[in-house]
Amino acid sequence: MSQISSTKQPHMQEIDLATLNIQQLGTLKQRVDQELEVFQDSLTSLKVAQQKFQSSNETLQNFDASVEGKDILVPLTGSMYVPGKLVETSNVIIDIGTRYYVGKDIPSARDYFQRKTKFVTEQMEKIQYLGLEKSQLRDAIVEIIQMKLNQQQHA
Repeated sequence: MSQISSTKQPHMQEIDLATLNIQQLGTLKQRVDQELEVFQDSLTSLKVAQQKFQSSNETLQNFDASVEGKDILVPLTGSMYVPGKLVETSNVIIDIGTRYYVGKDIPSARDYFQRKTKFVTEQMEKIQYLGLEKSQLRDAIVEIIQMKLNQQQHA
């Protein structure tokens, strides 16, 4: 019951939760709750990034030489656009983060977005696994706190 993690970490110390007092368990539960909140925030951010990469890749799927010369609206802000025309549709400029942009041909851009989507998905899976372990730890802590409180009431 007091051993939760299925993977041993070399830099971590194993503690029998049953040996901790209620105050220590409460403090540990608070830390675990904070870590779970960080994991949830990270998952939310990664989900947004994943959706952006997928959306960009889907847009590129519909982009070919037949759209060259067509009129478009170019966003300047979230609510302001200027008219434009598509030229040189065999190349695109993509945002690779932190205000860096790279020119790529369509197949290279698709490959980039597919790789980024895969990477973000893998990171999400890792965080979900860690979150599951932390959630199990929190549940065990709550169970032990309840057990100790019941023991105190009977004593």
